[in-house]
Amino acid sequence: MTTTAPDLRVVAGTDLDFATYVAARRPVLLRWAWSVTGDPHTAEDVLQASLVRVLARWDSLRDKGAADAYLRRTIVRQHVSWHRQPWRHGEVSTAHVPDRAGTPGPEEAGTGELWALVRELPEQQRATVVLRYYEQLSIAETAAVLGCSTGTVKSNTHRALAALRRRADCAMLAG
Repeated sequence: MTTTAPDLRVVAGTDLDFATYVAARRPVLLRWAWSVTGDPHTAEDVLQASLVRVLARWDSLRDKGAADAYLRRTIVRQHVSWHRQPWRHGEVSTAHVPDRAGTPGPEEAGTGELWALVRELPEQQRATVVLRYYEQLSIAETAAVLGCSTGTVKSNTHRALAALRRRADCAMLAG
């Protein structure tokens, strides 16, 4: 029995190595982008823009094994850059249609409540919490992905956890 490689369409001038990497790692990278952005549609856009940026520099990467870290850092920077654009300030993305009241969906029950609190954190704190606890990276690995010092990771984690505790207490008192 012979196995065939997946049918990969390579854009003219791109390396088959990059296409293979993206085909293999896209689900993981999309999950990461979704964790950073908090929205599946924005995650798709940010991931696509990041892949385009990395494609231009793919051949100059010294260590292809560090491609995940490089892409994660690119995704975070791309997301932050998008939020600095003036047209984004008036835009509010929601997972549900705003004028429709209903019961919470399964993603909002249980851990969804915690995820809703995480999405309310500032971008840098949210990225730090997601890297440390969702992706289970060490402090040094998180600092490398975010391009900051380990002290910044520690302080962002401390502030984020304190904010989550406060918001969880308020939610328990209100609910």
